[in-house]
Amino acid sequence: MAKAAGFLYLIMILAGGFAEAFVREGLTVSGNAIATAHNILASEQMYRFGFVADLVTLICGTILSLIFYILFKPVNRNLSLLALIFSILASAVMAVNLLNQQAPLLLLHSSSYLKAFTIEQLQTLSLFFLNLQSQGYNISLLLFAFYFPIIGWLVYQSNFLPRILGVIYTMAGLGYLINSLAWFLFPHLAAHLFPYVLLPAFIGETSMSLWLLIKGVKIQKNTIAGDNFDSTLL
Repeated sequence: MAKAAGFLYLIMILAGGFAEAFVREGLTVSGNAIATAHNILASEQMYRFGFVADLVTLICGTILSLIFYILFKPVNRNLSLLALIFSILASAVMAVNLLNQQAPLLLLHSSSYLKAFTIEQLQTLSLFFLNLQSQGYNISLLLFAFYFPIIGWLVYQSNFLPRILGVIYTMAGLGYLINSLAWFLFPHLAAHLFPYVLLPAFIGETSMSLWLLIKGVKIQKNTIAGDNFDSTLL
């Protein structure tokens, strides 16, 4: 189960990184609706792959959250459940928010909209929906920011994962929190902080993924005969 979680986590990191860094950031030109629309239409297949990559991230994330709940429930059931709730809320926001990412394709491809809007207006609306998608994405990351310290604390309290991994994972949540609050409160400052403020998140999530995938978790059990102590890797 732990190795499956690590594998799913690695898929999430790769798919989410592709969708955000290579698709949305790569095709969106800040403040230039015409150039953004041109980029989307010129690289439409990549844009669609980015959308599917986000869907893959959501599906893997849902399964991963359930596995984490099962793994950490013996440590603290209530905290494990709270982390699962935050994950579900963040994933729900991200899922609904993906509609904004589909909006540019609908606006730029349907000729029926030209009866009410000019091409320039449709291009401007497309950029608006992409900007709205970015805000929704930051809202989902803000919710995820509370998920990470809870899991980090559970890792720290557990006896089957290294404590330093819990500390690093908590720092990942702090990175997401600072990033989202900066975009909401000080957008000009956030533009300079991004993507450096998300570096702790990348380190924390990658570390968790690789550790689970390669090492797994240590299962400790006492045998009935002679109370011999045994530890294995799951």
